[in-house]
Amino acid sequence: MADTLSLDEIPTLTLLYKLKKIVPSDDKGQSTYNASATLNDKISVIRQDITTLAIDAIVNAANTSLLGGGGVDGAIHRAAGPGLLEECETLDGCQTGSAKITDGYELPSKKVIHAVGPIYWKEGSRSAELLSGCYRTSLELAVENGCKSIAFSALSTGVYGYPSGEASTVALETVRKFLEEEGKADKLDRVIFCNFLQKDEDAYFKNIP
Repeated sequence: MADTLSLDEIPTLTLLYKLKKIVPSDDKGQSTYNASATLNDKISVIRQDITTLAIDAIVNAANTSLLGGGGVDGAIHRAAGPGLLEECETLDGCQTGSAKITDGYELPSKKVIHAVGPIYWKEGSRSAELLSGCYRTSLELAVENGCKSIAFSALSTGVYGYPSGEASTVALETVRKFLEEEGKADKLDRVIFCNFLQKDEDAYFKNIP
C-alpha cells in the first residue's frame, strides 16, 4: 500500500492562503458566500489517493448496489480487502442521493461512507438536490458515528458525468450550510475534498470563497 497521509499532514485552506498556494479571488461573483476564517480552518482541498488517508472516514463514490465498481469505488474495495464487500452485501444497496456507512477494514481510515451520486444526464434538474443529499447524509453519518474528520471523493464527476465546477459548488455550499448549523462545527474537526484528477481540484480552488 502507498504511504498513508495523516490529518496533520493535510493543509487547511487557512494554511494554503498563508503559504500563497491559493489566493483570494478578485471576482466576488464566483461564490455565494464570503470567506470564513473559522471554516477555512476546518476545510482542506487536496489531490491525493483517498485510500491513503489515515483519518476517521472517507466517502466512496459508490453505485446503488454498494458492491464495488470502477474508479475510486473499485480502488477503495481493493484496498479495504474482502471484509468491506461482505459488510456491503448486508446493506441492501442504497438509493441515489443518500449514503450508508461501514468499517474501513484494511484501509487506514476507520470508516467508509458509501454515497450514491446522481448520473448527471439521467437525473437532469434533480441532480443538484441529489448530490447535495449525498454530502449532507455523509456528514450526518460521520457525526452520528463519532467521526471527527471526513474526506470526500469528487462524487459523480467521473463516468456519472457531473461537471466538476457545478459539483464543487454543490459540495462547498452543502458542507458550509451543515457546519453553520448550531453545534455542527464543533463535531467535525476537518472536512477534506480529496480529488484524484486535476480538473476536480481546480474546480474547488476556483469556487472556494
